[in-house]
Amino acid sequence: MAHTPIPIILDCDPGHDDAVAMLLAWGSPSIDLLAVTTVGGNQTLDKVTRNARSIAAVGGITAPIAAGAARPLLRPVTVAASVHGETGLDGPALPPPSRALDPRHAVQLITDMVNARPGEVTLVATGPLTNLALAVRGAPELAHNVKEVVVMGGAIGPGNWSAAAEFNIVVDPEAAAIVFGAGWKITMVGLDVTHSALATPAVVRRIADVGSAPAQFVCEVLEFFAQSYKRTQGFEAPPVHDPVAVAYVIDRAVLEVLQAPIEVETQGRFTTGMTVVDRRAPAPADCKTFAATGIHVERFWDLVVDALERIGDVA
Repeated sequence: MAHTPIPIILDCDPGHDDAVAMLLAWGSPSIDLLAVTTVGGNQTLDKVTRNARSIAAVGGITAPIAAGAARPLLRPVTVAASVHGETGLDGPALPPPSRALDPRHAVQLITDMVNARPGEVTLVATGPLTNLALAVRGAPELAHNVKEVVVMGGAIGPGNWSAAAEFNIVVDPEAAAIVFGAGWKITMVGLDVTHSALATPAVVRRIADVGSAPAQFVCEVLEFFAQSYKRTQGFEAPPVHDPVAVAYVIDRAVLEVLQAPIEVETQGRFTTGMTVVDRRAPAPADCKTFAATGIHVERFWDLVVDALERIGDVA
């Protein structure tokens, strides 16, 4: 029996792993990609927005793309050029964007689309949470109208941008605190699981065997990412964080999750951006925050390869 595709808005900052997340969302028959919105993060807003439009050209993505917040709510701009390069997507040759941007600001697009379909739309965020924070503060009804929020960010254990904090959260911790405290159902897909989603040589061979231009693009993305992660963090194969959040929307069996209160630290000298997961006791029945604790890696990569096979070669 066919299932109705799940409508999502993908809020991202492409980014190598965001590129894979976009293609997974577009190629999966379980997802209805309503829109892609961008936020300053891995690189500046202009760069990540251009990258999103180029990725759309690679994959034949026709969903609208809207640019959002260029800077965090309160803090200076921070980018991850050491990981993603000066363009935010160094490595592969990027085709020129073929689609115009949606004229709306990303926050307005998110608000319009969610309120037009109350209770239906899932927000998947794979960058800093500035757009989502602005949206729910400007339109508080979104907390009730969104079906759920799935965030790639944070960690129960150690961070990657600091000892305590993951990049997407620490770049705009005030926004993250708003989003985690908004009262909607939210699942944190953090480093505890994404650091196991490794693009090993065997995985890259599977993707190469798809034989299409989008699959070759992903191989080139992963080649640069592998070099970057080995140089900066010592990984022998790169963790591909962002598509794990999309995969969880497609197939709940990809991740094991824990219901628990989650708070975001905004004032710690050494812990700003830390996602504090309270596991001291069973979560209250009305707790709406969840954290991923385990991943079924083969199931995850099966979804990525399947999506690339379905996209095929784009005319």
